Amino acid sequence: MDKKAVNELLLNPDDFSDADLRMLIERREYEEMLMTQADKIRREYYGKDVYIRGLIEISNHCENDCFYCGLRHSNKNIERYRLTDDAIVDCCSKGYGLGIRTFVLQSGEDEAFDDLRVCSLIKKIKTLFSGCAVTLSLGEKSYETYKKFRAAGADRYLLRHETSDQAHFLKLHPKNQSAEKRKQCLFDLKSMGFQTGAGLMTGSPHQTTDHLIKDFRFMQDLKPDMIGIGPFLPHKDTPFAKFAGGDIFLVLRTVALSRLMFPKTLIPATTAAGASHPMGLELALRAGANVIMPNLSPHATRKLYALYDTRPNAAEETTEYLDKIRQRVSAAGYSVNMDVGHVCGA
Repeated sequence: MDKKAVNELLLNPDDFSDADLRMLIERREYEEMLMTQADKIRREYYGKDVYIRGLIEISNHCENDCFYCGLRHSNKNIERYRLTDDAIVDCCSKGYGLGIRTFVLQSGEDEAFDDLRVCSLIKKIKTLFSGCAVTLSLGEKSYETYKKFRAAGADRYLLRHETSDQAHFLKLHPKNQSAEKRKQCLFDLKSMGFQTGAGLMTGSPHQTTDHLIKDFRFMQDLKPDMIGIGPFLPHKDTPFAKFAGGDIFLVLRTVALSRLMFPKTLIPATTAAGASHPMGLELALRAGANVIMPNLSPHATRKLYALYDTRPNAAEETTEYLDKIRQRVSAAGYSVNMDVGHVCGA
């Protein structure tokens, strides 16, 4: 296809066929055109704003045994931790003092953070820090549990589906987990008014372009408010330790396609993208990303939340990291926005 035809194609993302998606996912010669159009669309909806979310990793305990994840239950080489409620509130306090107005509570699937405890935390954070938003990323829960979280005041929920294909899902997870259950959780969250975040892992073991096309079709059904996309990165203490990490440029094409197909969506420049390439953050922004999530967790626990082997910025003070983020975002042609930053139209 010549460049003129590709440019015309990119103007009509609602009409992308599977063949169109395959071409745009696989062929790097159209990458710059794809990113340019994605950046144009994000500027139409969000201008130059890049929203900041404060990430707090509250526990690295996990009941699941996903084959790619360093937090997997079978990993006996990891030092486990759980933050106290006071420590979590202290992290929010420090972030609030820096101007951060969205706090993301993330953990493995840890039963110690039960409904009562999580709801209490949500209410405490919303009471103490006026005008803030609370995002949860705590894994698969029951409909009743999600409903309690929502009633307590949680605004958003992140649950990356990783892959929407059941056969591929079972190559990444034990048989007690299911792509269908993961997807149902996302539809449940969406139905009760959460700003709902899905997402995928590009370059994961055994992944094909067909799987990625299926992911886009699933997201067209879900209509997520947030889409998190990062490359697979190996961890030495998992069954996938010897697999190569995912390609940053596949991430960029997938981010750009997400921006075109879901123009109002909030899309982070993920930590994994930054870990896979020195300019991963800037490249993701150019591809249509508009969120960055600096880590507010205590220094003592940051290295322990080891989803993969190489994690950037773990030792930096949050103030120092934010200063660097502002500089890098500005140099890339964008501007940091510390507001709550709800999805466009919410």
